[in-house]
Amino acid sequence: MNNTTIASILLAGILTNNMVLSKFLGICPFLGVSKKTDTAFSMSIAVTLVMVVATAVTWPIYNYILAPDYTYLETIVFILVIAAIVQLIEIVLKKYIKPIYNALGIYLPLITTNCAVLGITMLNISENLNFIQSVFNALSAGLGFMLAMLLFSGVRQRMESADIPEFMKGLPITLVAAAIVSLSFLGFAGIGG
Repeated sequence: MNNTTIASILLAGILTNNMVLSKFLGICPFLGVSKKTDTAFSMSIAVTLVMVVATAVTWPIYNYILAPDYTYLETIVFILVIAAIVQLIEIVLKKYIKPIYNALGIYLPLITTNCAVLGITMLNISENLNFIQSVFNALSAGLGFMLAMLLFSGVRQRMESADIPEFMKGLPITLVAAAIVSLSFLGFAGIGG
């Protein structure tokens, strides 16, 4: 594996195959935690950490324990692994980084059901990536998630000072803005392989 492959995986995960803006996975925290930049950043760090650790744990489980006879257990095993990782991160944040734990609130345990985390672990298996490629793919997916969250938090902060028609305030304008941000990422199609 060469540096071009790693660079291609990183570019694709961040821009062209962005989990939130291209694959539409992880929309709940994208819409729920993106009002403030600091909260969006904290959530992105947590999701990226969970994605990388979950990939590092699920890839060997799948390839050395489940494959080829027990692949039907993939989803349930991956969900259990992700839940355990999220629980561990939640305990660490609660004990050592209380402000971030409080800022993330209910969204921290919801990382367990964040389909972007499960999606990246399963995508690594379905694309037959080796362990290193899988870890870099998870890292790039997390960085792409972070990019989407930070961009959208900036858009949402700008919308607070905008003159929005009454019927569009709240969720409608948020969904329209999310669609426009998502459309802007179509310009990256073809970059990264």
